[in-house]
Amino acid sequence: KSDFQPHVFPSTSVLLLFSEAPVLFKQELQNEEAKEGKQVRLTCELSKPGTPVQWMKGDTVLYASEKYEFKQHGTVAELIIRDVKSVDA
Repeated sequence: KSDFQPHVFPSTSVLLLFSEAPVLFKQELQNEEAKEGKQVRLTCELSKPGTPVQWMKGDTVLYASEKYEFKQHGTVAELIIRDVKSVDA
Protein backbone atom coordinates (compact mmCIF):
# COMPACT_ATOMS: atom_id res chain seq x y z
CA LYS A 1 0.00 0.00 0.00
CA SER A 2 1.37 3.40 -0.99
CA ASP A 3 1.95 6.14 1.60
CA PHE A 4 1.11 8.74 -1.05
CA GLN A 5 -2.41 10.02 -1.45
CA PRO A 6 -3.76 11.84 -4.51
CA HIS A 7 -4.52 15.51 -4.06
CA VAL A 8 -6.94 17.73 -5.97
CA PHE A 9 -5.77 21.20 -7.01
CA PRO A 10 -8.92 23.36 -7.18
CA SER A 11 -7.40 26.69 -6.14
CA THR A 12 -5.11 27.20 -9.14
CA SER A 13 -6.62 29.60 -11.66
CA VAL A 14 -5.75 31.39 -14.85
CA LEU A 15 -6.11 35.12 -15.45
CA LEU A 16 -6.66 36.32 -19.01
CA LEU A 17 -5.27 39.71 -20.01
CA PHE A 18 -6.95 41.31 -23.04
CA SER A 19 -7.61 44.70 -24.58
CA GLU A 20 -9.92 43.70 -27.45
CA ALA A 21 -13.04 41.55 -27.48
CA PRO A 22 -13.19 39.26 -24.45
CA VAL A 23 -11.44 35.92 -24.74
CA LEU A 24 -13.58 33.03 -23.59
CA PHE A 25 -12.74 29.60 -22.24
CA LYS A 26 -13.48 26.87 -24.78
CA GLN A 27 -12.40 24.38 -22.11
CA GLU A 28 -12.12 25.63 -18.54
CA LEU A 29 -9.48 24.58 -16.04
CA GLN A 30 -10.30 21.18 -14.53
CA ASN A 31 -9.33 19.78 -11.13
CA GLU A 32 -6.52 17.25 -11.39
CA GLU A 33 -5.19 14.63 -9.00
CA ALA A 34 -1.52 13.90 -8.45
CA LYS A 35 0.56 11.88 -6.04
CA GLU A 36 2.91 13.74 -3.74
CA GLY A 37 6.37 14.10 -5.25
CA LYS A 38 5.10 13.70 -8.82
CA GLN A 39 4.02 16.38 -11.28
CA VAL A 40 0.63 17.55 -12.44
CA ARG A 41 -0.35 19.28 -15.68
CA LEU A 42 -3.24 21.76 -15.69
CA THR A 43 -4.63 22.90 -19.04
CA CYS A 44 -7.33 25.18 -20.38
CA GLU A 45 -8.35 26.10 -23.92
CA LEU A 46 -9.07 29.68 -24.96
CA SER A 47 -11.18 31.06 -27.80
CA LYS A 48 -8.28 33.05 -29.27
CA PRO A 49 -4.74 31.76 -29.90
CA GLY A 50 -1.75 33.56 -28.41
CA THR A 51 -3.75 35.25 -25.64
CA PRO A 52 -1.43 36.25 -22.76
CA VAL A 53 -2.16 34.07 -19.72
CA GLN A 54 -1.20 34.69 -16.10
CA TRP A 55 -1.47 31.70 -13.76
CA MET A 56 -2.45 32.29 -10.14
CA LYS A 57 -2.92 30.24 -6.98
CA GLY A 58 -5.58 32.11 -5.04
CA ASP A 59 -4.39 35.75 -5.08
CA THR A 60 -0.74 34.84 -5.71
CA VAL A 61 0.73 35.17 -9.21
CA LEU A 62 2.85 32.15 -10.20
CA TYR A 63 6.19 32.65 -11.93
CA ALA A 64 8.26 30.18 -13.97
CA SER A 65 10.72 28.32 -11.75
CA GLU A 66 11.92 24.80 -10.97
CA LYS A 67 8.46 24.28 -9.46
CA TYR A 68 6.27 25.83 -12.19
CA GLU A 69 6.51 25.62 -15.97
CA PHE A 70 4.17 27.40 -18.38
CA LYS A 71 3.47 26.40 -21.98
CA GLN A 72 1.13 27.80 -24.58
CA HIS A 73 0.36 26.17 -27.94
CA GLY A 74 -2.21 28.07 -30.00
CA THR A 75 -5.35 28.21 -27.88
CA VAL A 76 -4.14 25.76 -25.20
CA ALA A 77 -2.41 27.08 -22.06
CA GLU A 78 -0.64 24.66 -19.69
CA LEU A 79 0.77 24.86 -16.18
CA ILE A 80 3.06 22.07 -15.02
CA ILE A 81 3.60 21.82 -11.26
CA ARG A 82 6.62 19.69 -10.32
CA ASP A 83 7.29 17.87 -7.04
CA VAL A 84 3.69 18.25 -5.89
CA LYS A 85 3.15 18.70 -2.14
CA SER A 86 -0.05 18.98 -0.10
CA VAL A 87 0.50 22.77 0.16
CA ASP A 88 0.01 22.94 -3.64
CA ALA A 89 -3.66 21.95 -3.24
